Amino acid sequence: MVKLKLRKKDKVVVLSGKDKGKTGEILQVLPDSMRVLVSKINIVTKHKKGTQVDPGGIQKLEAPIAYSNVMLVCPKCEKPIRAKLDRLQTGELVRVCRKCGEQIL
Repeated sequence: MVKLKLRKKDKVVVLSGKDKGKTGEILQVLPDSMRVLVSKINIVTKHKKGTQVDPGGIQKLEAPIAYSNVMLVCPKCEKPIRAKLDRLQTGELVRVCRKCGEQIL
């Protein structure tokens, strides 16, 4: 299993595909398939069968996008960055912006 530098609730920008240039928040990280689910990005239509609880029909929902097609946006400088992992005095690993040096929580 690969450790990804992206986490849930991170702000990312899409680098390629039909939604290139759009930004969104990560809803879910799928490390086994190297994909992430981003809000309002890669919208697909899905035909759902109706159940007793909810009616079926055509629904629009987000589909996973490849991990390599998104880039983390620094919350301080608002620029797309590749996060750097640094070790604190306590031995804890934290993500750091390469441009402004700010810790990314």
